[in-house]
Amino acid sequence: MSKTKFKTKSSAKKRFRLTGSGKLKRKQAFKRHILTKKSKKRKLKLTHDTLVHKSDESNIKLQLGLK
Repeated sequence: MSKTKFKTKSSAKKRFRLTGSGKLKRKQAFKRHILTKKSKKRKLKLTHDTLVHKSDESNIKLQLGLK
């Protein structure tokens, strides 16, 4: 029986990266516009990447074709 192929979701491909340990990295939201009312400290914290929550990981890996 042959394995079926499917396309990787382009939106997921652009938004997530796999780390060396197999976790998923993502960018923080809320740093695109309306930045004047946000404090410097808040904007600085939003600059850094963070990890995807464990409950969302399997769904995203499926979209990336990793599962």
